[in-house]
Amino acid sequence: MGFIERLNESVKGLKIDSEIEVSPSIEKVLGLLDALLQTKAEIPPVDNALSRFGNPAFVTFYDKAAEMIPELLKPIVPNDSIPEISAYLVESFGNRRRIDYGTGHEANFIAFLLCLEKLGVISSRDYTAAVLRVFVKYMSLMRELQFSYWLEPAGSHGVWGLDDYHFLPFMFGSAQLIDHKYIRPKSIHDPDIIEQFSKSYMYLGCIAFINSVKNTASLRWHSPMLDDISAAKSWAKVNGGMIKMYKAEVLNKLPIMQHFMFGTLIKFEGGSTVENEDEGCGHDHHHSVEVDKDGKEVYAMGQEHPECCGIPIPSAIAAAAAGQSRRPIPFD
Repeated sequence: MGFIERLNESVKGLKIDSEIEVSPSIEKVLGLLDALLQTKAEIPPVDNALSRFGNPAFVTFYDKAAEMIPELLKPIVPNDSIPEISAYLVESFGNRRRIDYGTGHEANFIAFLLCLEKLGVISSRDYTAAVLRVFVKYMSLMRELQFSYWLEPAGSHGVWGLDDYHFLPFMFGSAQLIDHKYIRPKSIHDPDIIEQFSKSYMYLGCIAFINSVKNTASLRWHSPMLDDISAAKSWAKVNGGMIKMYKAEVLNKLPIMQHFMFGTLIKFEGGSTVENEDEGCGHDHHHSVEVDKDGKEVYAMGQEHPECCGIPIPSAIAAAAAGQSRRPIPFD
């Protein structure tokens, strides 16, 4: 969390396209993400018209990315650290078995960046570029995967969440807008502002994305939490609320953190080792999957999932998200 807050602090008042220092290490990480974007472009979704849930082509991308990443990391990190760092990066694309994505996977990308700092690959001088260049490019990759492969939202709160998939672009994006002369929290309701500034500020970019995939015209209907937040007096208040909310709704949630991995770089004292994580969620139940003619599991169908492992709804890109009961938020 300390690392996330330092990243958050580094982008206050800055636009995505601001002139910033980009070190050779950051350039290498950007090159890695470019290679993954190219790989995604080479793996189109398969014909999946009968289901609104995850496209099985995601499994092909996931396996190819997992194969490529150790080689792509060789110019960036020491060889003996590659297996550990690769695990965080591969996990940041979503879950191969369930074909879903959520804030826990997003947190794994931050863990990947934190490992780079612990290894001395990046330093505090790289924080701004890590957010405005690297994290923004990671977001571009994930939006491509979400649109193309219809990733299910992992643990989405439906309309009572910020976004079906992400949290951190709202935190970093609100930091970018602190003390902006003209754009206020309520400005998210102005289509002209969204159109003009969505490429410069992550928060507004997320609003543009949500508006593009939801079926109704008003945030009040499809994203009431964001609508409520827009009544905050300042972006500083929004940003402080986002930090509190991230601690409570992501890092403090067992359904998310029970799947988080620890090793020599990010350590945790206690707990126990879980084997064969890829065979399931580690719990005494099974997910519903579809099988092909050879009996091979190809993708999660989204039937009833236990609460710890997601909820049975397709992405908003494929269908309208489901609503849940309202909860208090730290933005009043």
